[in-house]
Amino acid sequence: MEFLDRTDEIAELKRVLNTATPAKFVVVYGRRRLGKSTLIKRVLSADDIYYMAGDLVDNVQLEMLQELLSQKFPEIGMAKFSGWEELLLMLNRLTDQQFTLCLDEFPYMVKHSPELPSILQRILDSKTLKYNLIICGSSQRMMQEMILSQSEPLYGRADAILDVRPIPLPFLQKGLHIDAISTIEEYSVWGGVPRYWELREEYASLKEAIRGMMLGTTTVLYDEPKKLFLDDMKATVQSESLMAVIAGGANRLSEIASRMGREATSLSAPLDKLIQMTYIRREIPFGDSPKKSKKGIYRINDPMMDFYYSFIMPNISNLARGRKAIVMEEIERDFTGYVSLHWEHLCREAISGNMMFGHRWSEARRWWGTVPGEEKGSFREMEFDVIAESTDGNALLIGECKWTNPEIASELHRKLLDKANRLPFAKGKEIITVLFLKNKPKDAPAPINILYPEDIIQAMLGD
Repeated sequence: MEFLDRTDEIAELKRVLNTATPAKFVVVYGRRRLGKSTLIKRVLSADDIYYMAGDLVDNVQLEMLQELLSQKFPEIGMAKFSGWEELLLMLNRLTDQQFTLCLDEFPYMVKHSPELPSILQRILDSKTLKYNLIICGSSQRMMQEMILSQSEPLYGRADAILDVRPIPLPFLQKGLHIDAISTIEEYSVWGGVPRYWELREEYASLKEAIRGMMLGTTTVLYDEPKKLFLDDMKATVQSESLMAVIAGGANRLSEIASRMGREATSLSAPLDKLIQMTYIRREIPFGDSPKKSKKGIYRINDPMMDFYYSFIMPNISNLARGRKAIVMEEIERDFTGYVSLHWEHLCREAISGNMMFGHRWSEARRWWGTVPGEEKGSFREMEFDVIAESTDGNALLIGECKWTNPEIASELHRKLLDKANRLPFAKGKEIITVLFLKNKPKDAPAPINILYPEDIIQAMLGD
């Protein structure tokens, strides 16, 4: 698969590293399989040095880096070093022109040589470093602590920090050369992780890819969540349990605590940690304050994780017995409903911050709550898939999302407008109703605003 997106990241790396002097210190981090190493190697030249660390004891790690450096600086191969500082300082003395040294999977090095950040601090603070230094890692927790915690030696030393995130949805369509509907469905399984896209490309269909990559103890993604969690924590039981109960339909804190058999107060920290790692998200109704709202619900944010805990984890026993067919039947039966939740989220993402229907919109959210009913003094519960306010505060966009067979748009619109007119916070504002549909409707009433998968993909490219 061709290299996709990352234009901003490449431009930033080139900007920093191509500065003549002084030497620069760059930090790159993000979850595994996002293409961090590929990104870095695309900006390195033949004169630069790239070292991939392993989970090795310090002496072995030191010897391996020494051997690599000796290919460019033979004198280093003949020396004896008692530690990292001697090696890095000798490299500095031998350097007569600026180059870049990249230490990839840096957390492995720190794991066995915890003094390494302090060593780098001394070298950086000396202001005598002649070569650029990049450290990169997949342990989000460790990298963030080393760089962003004021108590850590490397705090405030970086000239650039790149937090590498999943690639946006539109690039999946370009990478797999598929139509818009297929792009939404594929993204609901693989998310924005380029390595998953590369693996998917080897199969003729989404169904075959799911079967070949996830359904079985020997498949490449069978225990992927556990591997991701192990990058950031010693034990994975609590995180995996939280993901399983959220995927199983426990979305409110009280429901999650009940399923876990824990006090709700004890789950705030682990849930916040999963949010920080972007594996889950907390949704609150439109108009509520994120800090004060007590109506928040939790959803799995990462599509691959969501798919895994929705379909793979509940069927571990079947897969251990080799019963792939029954698992595949369940996936096919429930797949439309599963994709519909991701479709809603993508629609909100496409609206947020965009200029559409004559307005620029603030963050789009769901809304659920109580509104006045038909009879005086009565009330009814309502939900809306998409609500966003224009940045000037004069208009509201209110939307309904459907990921099903062709709908009757006029009927959907009538019901949506009726619901919208009952919202107390909609009074005095221009109301713009939008249908987000998978397919063209059975009817085609011109005045109704309708967005389809191709429109959402285009909108997510930004303006």
